[in-house]
Amino acid sequence: MAIIVHQFPCLSDNYGFLLHDEASGETVAIDTPDASVYLAEAAAKGWTITQIWNTHWHPDHAGGNQAIKDASGCNIIAPKGEGDKIACYDRQIEAGTEFDFAGHKVHVIDVSGHTMGHIAFHIPDAGIAFVGDSIFALGCGRMFEGTPDMMWSTMLRLRALPNNTTLYCAHEYSQANARFAEHIDSGNDALKNYVQFIDEQREQGKPTVPTVLARELDTNPFLRADDSVLQAKMGHEGDAVATFAAIRSAKDNF
Repeated sequence: MAIIVHQFPCLSDNYGFLLHDEASGETVAIDTPDASVYLAEAAAKGWTITQIWNTHWHPDHAGGNQAIKDASGCNIIAPKGEGDKIACYDRQIEAGTEFDFAGHKVHVIDVSGHTMGHIAFHIPDAGIAFVGDSIFALGCGRMFEGTPDMMWSTMLRLRALPNNTTLYCAHEYSQANARFAEHIDSGNDALKNYVQFIDEQREQGKPTVPTVLARELDTNPFLRADDSVLQAKMGHEGDAVATFAAIRSAKDNF
């Protein structure tokens, strides 16, 4: 039997995800922005949350841990290095390791930069990755704790995933990201088509998440800081880290 991802909106612009294995009945809450919504969505499916996987410590990702644990008795996996900022967890897990979920290998990826210990969960045989705030459709997370070099290394690690990987990003930021991407990469035809798709989805009240890595590789400026056109545009030819830093700074002030 397959594993299922159930996606739903919560808070102002977050997405919640429940990962469910039909054979075992195991259900994972990917982050916990709003405990009441997660519990209600699980109940509506007839599922019981048995695990929580936190990508990073921010309250809109780990703030519902205790309430969900109290209601379900679930086990909580938190990123090593951020445990002191996460109030409730059972186990810390280190980037670069792997573990088993209902017979599926889960690879833990270092996607630090937004926070110092941010991790992503990649399930290769399902072709999916839960990436938290490391990358978004046409965007990436702000560098609240990390450096441009750290964040660009994260982009390279994400870029190395199989092109058909479905990326479950944690926020609906796509239209704002699209306006910025158009601003700095106006000659990109693939981007123009993507922006049209995003606008149509949002006009119909539909999500733009998840996205697929292949599409982001062609259009997301944060994944393309080694592209000569963008390097020239940002004034840092031959320097991917400086180009990434310039793109992130320009987006922060856009």
